[in-house]
Amino acid sequence: MNDLFQETSIKTDQAFVGRVFQVEVQTVSLPDGRPARREIVRHSGGACVLALDDQHQVYMVRQFRKPFDRELLEIPAGKLEPGEDPLDCARRELSEETGLTAENMVLLTRLYPSPGYCSEVLSIYLATGLTAGQAHLDDGEHLSCQPFPLTQLLDWADKGEIHDAKTLAALLLVSRRITANPGPAGNSGES
Repeated sequence: MNDLFQETSIKTDQAFVGRVFQVEVQTVSLPDGRPARREIVRHSGGACVLALDDQHQVYMVRQFRKPFDRELLEIPAGKLEPGEDPLDCARRELSEETGLTAENMVLLTRLYPSPGYCSEVLSIYLATGLTAGQAHLDDGEHLSCQPFPLTQLLDWADKGEIHDAKTLAALLLVSRRITANPGPAGNSGES
């Protein structure tokens, strides 16, 4: 880390504690010694999964997102429970939202969705070797699941019709993986 840009925390005040996240306000010392204020959302993190079958169909969920007052098309995802491993979370969310189980789960990346103000880390997985089952949504969760051809989703992404960041990142990473390693799933089958 470059100490030239380091900010030192001086004081932290808890502003909000909710079910999904907490908000704190920090007073920091900037590299030039001046004080500044930082509002930080503390989030336990999450996991998401791009489920890809042998025909390169991707299982997507459509659900209403209140901050935007509209439905979004996304890959299955959920927040980590306290102490939960991201891979276990990804498997759980895949099963709950789609009914699918996967023979192979490969970590594609871990990303920071909004690093300017939020501590959330998302682990993105590729799931292959899929077996169908029955979805079992959480209480109060309303969504639908549908497979789409990867090529169609990439086209929608290019046209700006997919807006969810984790889904865009997953589609990009999987399409590059498949291009580099053609085959049913373009992966090594690691779990």
